[in-house]
Amino acid sequence: MTDLTEFISHLPKCELHVHIEGTLEPELKFALAARNNVTLPYADAAAMRAGYAFHDLPSFLAVYYEGMSVLLTETDFYDLAWAYLSRAKEQNVRYAEVFFDPQAHTSRGVEFGTVIRGLRRAVLDARRLLDVRAQLIMCFLRDFSAEFAMATLMESLPYRDWIIGVGLDSDERDNPPAKFAAVFARARAEGYQLTMHCDLDQENSVEHIRQCLDVIGVDRIDHGVNCLESEELQDEIRRRGLGLTVCPVSNGYVRGASWQDAVRKLLDAGLRVTVSSDDPAYMNGYVTENLLAVQAATPLTRAELVQLQRNAFEIAWLPDAVKDTYLAELDGHLAP
Repeated sequence: MTDLTEFISHLPKCELHVHIEGTLEPELKFALAARNNVTLPYADAAAMRAGYAFHDLPSFLAVYYEGMSVLLTETDFYDLAWAYLSRAKEQNVRYAEVFFDPQAHTSRGVEFGTVIRGLRRAVLDARRLLDVRAQLIMCFLRDFSAEFAMATLMESLPYRDWIIGVGLDSDERDNPPAKFAAVFARARAEGYQLTMHCDLDQENSVEHIRQCLDVIGVDRIDHGVNCLESEELQDEIRRRGLGLTVCPVSNGYVRGASWQDAVRKLLDAGLRVTVSSDDPAYMNGYVTENLLAVQAATPLTRAELVQLQRNAFEIAWLPDAVKDTYLAELDGHLAP
């Protein structure tokens, strides 16, 4: 495992499922709280980490949204994104598509432009100073109304060139993809790429995946592990060449040990599965740790570990010439 650990550590990586707000480490949270005179309900970073006790999506989201209170200024959002992109550099992430949740901020009085300008500056600096390429995906919060989502989409249009696509996240219960069909149709018309969360083991998970395919017409699916329950869905996902952005460590909080063979099964089914970190500051695992978790649970060959990254680069929203550069780098890593 030591040799494979080093192999995974140095593997050129592509991360397609990471929430920038979910990378807010307790130490940075306390620093931003001090800067903005925000009082946190913990004595220190260690106590905050100890308080991260959640067992399902709703209990996680309660902690997740509470932590955003420290994000108020453009500089805060810059520091948040810079911290993640610096960590990504350390883990040899060559390219990342990063989710952000503007409604979680505009709903508490932070302007959309404040959020996007801070994130955008960090993305540009990471490309220039770290040689890490990143693009932003704007997510709508599915437990808010479709009207609020549409208003947020309209608010994003002046920044269209800074945002590669749109997604859908947050509490899935009673918030199916079809609720947002008109929003995603308009997003498609505006030129955005489309993705949606189909979180693990939620109510009507299989039906939600079907709606992503038949009602929304997504370009890929985030999580989507429950497609393993339907041969018909697997066949359609394969036919369309869609990718699944799976997050093993976070899935473990929902399903426990029974998540462990999901990546193996998706690979064996010939699906374009990828591995990402989701909310690493809360889940105690960035992308390298997620790959190590998969390897520890259901051992993969070096070629299969490379295939996970190949899948990610191939489904990334990048020009083919850029993809080819990363794929050549990846092939070089596998070569003897």
